[in-house]
Amino acid sequence: MTDLQDVDRSAVQRRTVGVLSGSVALAGLGVTVGVTVGGLLARDVAGTDSASGLGQTAGVLGAAVIAVPLAGISDRWGRRAGLASGYAVAVLGAVLAIVAATLSSLPLLLVGLFAFGAASACGLQARYAAADLSNPEHRGRDLSLVVWATTVGSVLGPNLAGPGADFGASLGLPVLGGAYAVSAAVFVLVGLAVLTLLRPDPLLLARRLGSGGSGARRRGATGAALRAVWASPGGRLGLTAVVVSHSVMVGVMVMTPVHMGHAGGPEGTTLRIIGLVISVHVAGMYLFSPLVGWLADRFGRRTTVAAGALLLLAAAGLAGTAAPGAAVQLGVGLLLLGLGWSCGLIAGSTLVTESVAVELRPTAQGGTDLLMGLGAALAGAIGGPLLALGGFGLVAAVSAALVLPLAVVWLAGARLSGSGSS
Repeated sequence: MTDLQDVDRSAVQRRTVGVLSGSVALAGLGVTVGVTVGGLLARDVAGTDSASGLGQTAGVLGAAVIAVPLAGISDRWGRRAGLASGYAVAVLGAVLAIVAATLSSLPLLLVGLFAFGAASACGLQARYAAADLSNPEHRGRDLSLVVWATTVGSVLGPNLAGPGADFGASLGLPVLGGAYAVSAAVFVLVGLAVLTLLRPDPLLLARRLGSGGSGARRRGATGAALRAVWASPGGRLGLTAVVVSHSVMVGVMVMTPVHMGHAGGPEGTTLRIIGLVISVHVAGMYLFSPLVGWLADRFGRRTTVAAGALLLLAAAGLAGTAAPGAAVQLGVGLLLLGLGWSCGLIAGSTLVTESVAVELRPTAQGGTDLLMGLGAALAGAIGGPLLALGGFGLVAAVSAALVLPLAVVWLAGARLSGSGSS
């Protein structure tokens, strides 16, 4: 084993961020291909718009629930083991989704999409891996660089929905099943890349250098870690920002393809337009992440969280008033939605990381992602019924109302600190 005195921590951190960035860039392609067609496939299999939210909810719920065991694997055996395990589960989920599309089985599809959510959990936990060896003054930047790298695959991914449909048809699969064949191949490559290239493991090295925990876990560790996060004003704000931002984003985003599908027209053309709008949204989520990370480091986490909340409200108002065929208005609204999510996720994740002792961080991070995913799953689950009840405007209005708890926590923290900075 290499002597710790010979370890160039900065060099290892640069390599770690590079490997993580490359892996999430490729994985983002597979994730967003599936996200783009998941709701549409659930609708087609079930034969009702109300079921469209179930498909996306299953994936979001899977990302939430699977985040905890993945954090446990990482805590015990390192980030490589945790991330590789997650991508293996996602491959299984993609295969099940293909089989479900062939059999027109909604229960099997939901199981597959639940497992498929493991890929999203891996992408989210990769941002924490980037912070294992980072210096505090650059933590927001390093975390945001990995988030930013998702731009490459995530922007391209939705535009593969149409070609994926053609690919599926050439294999004798249902039109929407081909997308998951693409995703499965991508996740296999990413899992192998993580196992091969993420060396030394950043979390294990951080512990050897004395900047991480021991890896010992006890019963109820996730609950204890979350209570530790909630005990500080910064932790409360960070946790609330992550949960609210993700829930609002998912609540609006998952129903957008279904809303746009009501515009009519050839299915192939509609899929391509939907893909473009979702690509703009994903660009908002990831493309400006380095700027958001710099803002969080330079002007404070609290200020960045506030900016994100305002962007989420503006996005809900703009998208919620758009007609199904108003692709430009929906695109601008979803761009703002992605920007608001980016601000809340990056600043909030940094606050969570900084709010607890180093030995609690992996568990606290996994617990945060669990709550984030559960909130988003609830938002996605009610999206279909809300769309059927009052249209896309009602979906956007209810999603916007979720910002209220974040505003309450932000104002309470501002009163305690006497300023709006972190």
